[in-house]
Amino acid sequence: MERRKRKHTARNVILVIILVLIVGGGVYAMHRYQSLKNSIDNTFQASGVSKQRNVSKQIKDKKPISILLLGTDTGAQKRTYKGRTDSMMIITLDPKNDRTTVTSIPRDTAVTIPGFEGEAPSKINAAYAWGSSKTTIQTVQQMLNVPIDFYALINMGGMQKVIDEVNGVDVTPTLSFKYEGYKFTKGVKTHMDGAKALAYSRMRYDDPNNDYGRQTRQRQVLMALVKKSGSISTLINQTFINSLSSQIKTDLTFDNLKSLAQNYRSADKTVKETHLQGHGKELSGQDMEVMTKKELQRVTNFVRSGLGLSYKETGTAALFNNNN
Repeated sequence: MERRKRKHTARNVILVIILVLIVGGGVYAMHRYQSLKNSIDNTFQASGVSKQRNVSKQIKDKKPISILLLGTDTGAQKRTYKGRTDSMMIITLDPKNDRTTVTSIPRDTAVTIPGFEGEAPSKINAAYAWGSSKTTIQTVQQMLNVPIDFYALINMGGMQKVIDEVNGVDVTPTLSFKYEGYKFTKGVKTHMDGAKALAYSRMRYDDPNNDYGRQTRQRQVLMALVKKSGSISTLINQTFINSLSSQIKTDLTFDNLKSLAQNYRSADKTVKETHLQGHGKELSGQDMEVMTKKELQRVTNFVRSGLGLSYKETGTAALFNNNN
């Protein structure tokens, strides 16, 4: 379930999505510094969660950090409701050991959501709908027993704008299918604009791997966007940045982001990916993904290793089967 990759700018998995407009090695156009800062400041939204670690010191000392990347299926196709988190990834960045990890969490993972214990079992993607980023972070932390240092949330309307602004992305479909008026052919490299890329990453029910297949396609689109890092300079456009301020939220400050751009560049040398793998089960009239404790521990170990942390037993928020 794990694989190694080398990417030229893997750190931009985070930095592009939350509009840290990095050019080259993190060089900022100084005459635009203040306007960029003002725009990035507009995306800041505290989560309300007490940090488990001194995150500013972590960044200052160039130590590994974690970012919970959340995607909501709103902002596109005239969707304006709050939405649930259709994609959830824990990203760890470790500049001293030159590595990044990406861990996908299935949206249907069965959990007990902090503050909503009476609703258990619940799907983990309900945490954002019921309690915003605060509850989502608390749920992930309690599920895996890992610290979440920061979060970044983007809705699909924002993602579509970013892809269109860099003139689309090239993706090789993992399977053939039709969805939302688009046709995709397995193995054929396809140039996709924002709308087509979102259709490719959103399809779920016709994928034989269900949500796990969709997670793979979401990561494909994200990595394809990373490869367009040479086009990031096109994003330094005040009107474009301002148009995204309502579609991106993060508790990373401008100074945090600047430090990441300047000091975490070596984290792109090795990228390891994995996902939390469960099995389908009907609970409370809903189809959910139930994890084994062994699998939860494996992913806990994976994330903690990416953060340079010692072993700890996995968390308790997820429903699991002790026999496996």
